[in-house]
Amino acid sequence: MPRLLSRLAPPRALRDLSPDQTPRVTTMELFFDLVYVFTIVQLSHYLLDHASGLGALEFATLFAAVWWAWNYTAWAANWLDPDHPGGRVLMIVLMGCALAMAVAAPQAFAQRAGLFALAYVAMALIRAGYMALVFRGQAMGRNYAQLGGWSAISGLFWIAGALMPDMRLTLWVLAVLIDYAAPYIGFWLPGLGATPMASWPLKGLHLFERNQLIFIIALGESILLLGGYLAGHEIHPDTALAATVGFLLIVTIWWVYFVDLSRPGEHRFAHETDHASLARAGLAYAHGIAVCGAIVTAVAIEMIVAHPHDPAHAETAVVAFSGPSLFLLGCTVFHRVIAGRLRVLYPVAVAALAVWAGGALSLHLSGLALGAGILAIMIAMAALGHRRAG
Repeated sequence: MPRLLSRLAPPRALRDLSPDQTPRVTTMELFFDLVYVFTIVQLSHYLLDHASGLGALEFATLFAAVWWAWNYTAWAANWLDPDHPGGRVLMIVLMGCALAMAVAAPQAFAQRAGLFALAYVAMALIRAGYMALVFRGQAMGRNYAQLGGWSAISGLFWIAGALMPDMRLTLWVLAVLIDYAAPYIGFWLPGLGATPMASWPLKGLHLFERNQLIFIIALGESILLLGGYLAGHEIHPDTALAATVGFLLIVTIWWVYFVDLSRPGEHRFAHETDHASLARAGLAYAHGIAVCGAIVTAVAIEMIVAHPHDPAHAETAVVAFSGPSLFLLGCTVFHRVIAGRLRVLYPVAVAALAVWAGGALSLHLSGLALGAGILAIMIAMAALGHRRAG
């Protein structure tokens, strides 16, 4: 058995970890990300079909699991060579688990809870176990063994939630909290202690590029939902106007992310040495919030385009406010971590979005007016931010 495991996870499956080398994003990593095109579609449709307080909490729980599964895989590929036969096998296995999660997502709180939980837990344990074998005898092997221990602990809650429908949401929220808290306490385990972030020799530019690519996929969901709706319905003048507002909102979010945030991110990762700490807060957590915001924005755009002249319902107003606001919250955390200062424009814009959404709801404004106001606030913020940066 040890000989078989050694063949499955040989040390040469690792990338070149020399200090002056930045790993390139491989086609295997891009192939793995294809699953998340489908996954994000599934998540956005879940929120569309469950636009309520409970539905939003369930959506957030599912997204947190999906994001963490992608995030940990992206970190693993920072060290693992995805073009090595062993690395390819691992990525394909993880891809299959991610696909199972996506298939189960629409009914994760119903008939397919077991499939979702098993796929997530299997993905976590297989990935951590493989990496511990690849790094056996090194500090990173110990790190991944402890990470695997925490994945097993959270896995108990995921499986228990799948088996107990009445407690499912509570147990899964606890599982998410365990998963997300583990890195901040260094995967501490009794008798073993914690693993300092300095012992994770991360290549930040590679991981930053991976996060940029997944954000593009999240924005692509807005295009898919918008285009899919227009392709299947009559395009009246009001529909075309609402679609234009939605399209410009997508462009504005792209502008804020890639023009306002990308350059400081690239500069910091190119000149700092403690990439692991920067990536933990700036990528694993902040980018997750921003990606979630992009998905929720896609849902808001479809809700507005589907009923442009109807008075905005509470669900539409909340979703339309939450999407851009979550995106800006993620940008705020990212900029604070990367640039070392608070970008005041972002929280000010969130406050303005809250006032506008509340006003549109109380005045019974149309969905089109709600979307136009949100677009105006986002454009004004992007223009001011670009001017100050310049």
